[in-house]
Amino acid sequence: MDRTRPLTLLLAGVLAAGGIAALTSPVARAADTELARNGGFESGLDGWNCTAGSGAVVASPVHGGTKALQATPAGSDNARCAQTVTVKPNSTYTLSGWVRGSYVYLGASGTGTTDVSTWTQSAPDWQRLATTFTTGASTTSVTVYSHGWYGTGAYHADDLSLLGPGGDPVQIPGTPTGLTVTGAPTASTVPLSWNPVSGATAYHVYVDGVRKATTAGTGATIGGLTPATSYDVQVSAANSAGESPKSPTVRATTADGGGGTPGGGLPAHALVGYLHASFANGSGYTRMADVPDSWDVINLAFGEPTSVTSGDIRFRLCPAAECPNVESPEEFKAAIKAKQAAGKKVLISIGGQNGQVQLSTTAARDAFVTSVSEIIDEYGLDGLDIDFEGHSLSLQTGDTDFRNPTSPVIVHLIQAVRTLKARYGEDFVLTMAPETFFVQLGYQYYGSGPWGGQDPRAGAYLPVIHALRDDLTLLHVQDYNSGPVMGLDNQYHSMGGADFHIAMTDMLLTGFPVAGNTERFFPALRPDQVAIGLPASPQAGNGHTAPAEVAKALDCLTRNTGCGSYRTHGTWPGLRGLMTWSINWDRYNDWQFSRNFDAYPWN
Repeated sequence: MDRTRPLTLLLAGVLAAGGIAALTSPVARAADTELARNGGFESGLDGWNCTAGSGAVVASPVHGGTKALQATPAGSDNARCAQTVTVKPNSTYTLSGWVRGSYVYLGASGTGTTDVSTWTQSAPDWQRLATTFTTGASTTSVTVYSHGWYGTGAYHADDLSLLGPGGDPVQIPGTPTGLTVTGAPTASTVPLSWNPVSGATAYHVYVDGVRKATTAGTGATIGGLTPATSYDVQVSAANSAGESPKSPTVRATTADGGGGTPGGGLPAHALVGYLHASFANGSGYTRMADVPDSWDVINLAFGEPTSVTSGDIRFRLCPAAECPNVESPEEFKAAIKAKQAAGKKVLISIGGQNGQVQLSTTAARDAFVTSVSEIIDEYGLDGLDIDFEGHSLSLQTGDTDFRNPTSPVIVHLIQAVRTLKARYGEDFVLTMAPETFFVQLGYQYYGSGPWGGQDPRAGAYLPVIHALRDDLTLLHVQDYNSGPVMGLDNQYHSMGGADFHIAMTDMLLTGFPVAGNTERFFPALRPDQVAIGLPASPQAGNGHTAPAEVAKALDCLTRNTGCGSYRTHGTWPGLRGLMTWSINWDRYNDWQFSRNFDAYPWN
């Protein structure tokens, strides 16, 4: 499609040429019938497919009935909602509908002659659009659609209609054949493919009888699976007429995860906190020995590079001039051993707000491995936390597939962490603390986009998480210091309340198409790999969440109660727990965060 923004003068020229009938429309002949299915959206989105999950049904505003379509363009997606309709060859049809919004389109493609569309530049109230087309000599189906424009707000559509002679009824597609496991399963994912089915517009993948994914293509990667476990997998084909029988069962077995969760030994529900070990701020310095037993994972903040691109990471305790109560290195190391003897994990966290790390060369990659190993060995640590922020990770133009990254800073980081994992073995604890911009925003945007112009950091953690998912102990995205982010309900969610944490965590535990591309689906993580990241106090960061709202979010995600208006795609009693910035700020706030975690009735 031409992505040049429409101009009023262009529209006037086309109207003068008679190419669009937006103001008048022919009267349907008596033999004409209504062919659009659920054009008033009274049955939700039944019969309609909206790109990138952009469509939703709303109760207001409506033109007729009780419901209407609301579709929201985002990034490189124009919120196209379409359905395929059976028609007769060499026949004339009238397409019409009512719309609201800016730059709203109504059209038909696959006509076999000249595809048509009509649009309005601005419709603050309901406006009728209409156009006509004639099918070709061999045309038996057309696709009718509405869409908005890139970067504009949501539009509404209602009472969409296609009048003309009906074609032969759409048939339910046949059962897919050739279902097979393609490539090697990992400990938590299984890649699948199957043969295309004529007439199918979607495929549903079932695991042990439960639908796990829907895709428009002939392949999918199913995630969120348990290591060394066999699953019965089936696939069905679907279109507007219905769903085919499921295919014959294929047995798929995930790889051995090496004896359970990577870096295991954590409690079923864990509390993770960052300890300001190398600096002080308004929260004050907290000695390692004074960290309460509530904390199961203690991340030492921070190891930082000697320069942005050196890869050479250094860590030192806070200077006495800045932290008068700092312990000696020997006391610090002894306190770490005491924590580990009590079953706690102590990690070095690399990066932070001020520690930009770009492993743009193999030399930087190797320096990273060497220097991080030296820190782990010197302090006897259990593993690594990756807290790359700012401009540490970005995707080069043309790097559009999170499954096969090509950007050096991404590739080298993955290689470095794999080397560390191999060096320290299965007990190595690996955690990550990305911001929402680098993870959940990937549902709408990925890198600079297919045409360039987007922020190249959007979604840039996704290839790292995906490549290391079988080595990943915990992902705790920072649900704070964030702008509004679109959830799987295609609504924007803002930080500070239960709703934000529910929507952001649901994305990680359900998976999502990256940048709306169903062929590039980011598979779900296991619930034991996910913790929710929050500020410990109002002073710790923007987006502090009151304890009652934190409990509400946990109730929804682990019990499916108190979810409010958001509907999750599952219930996860095995959700690992919570992360907070920081232990120091929790102490400043009289340990409110950790006390509430301890008091929460997980079971």
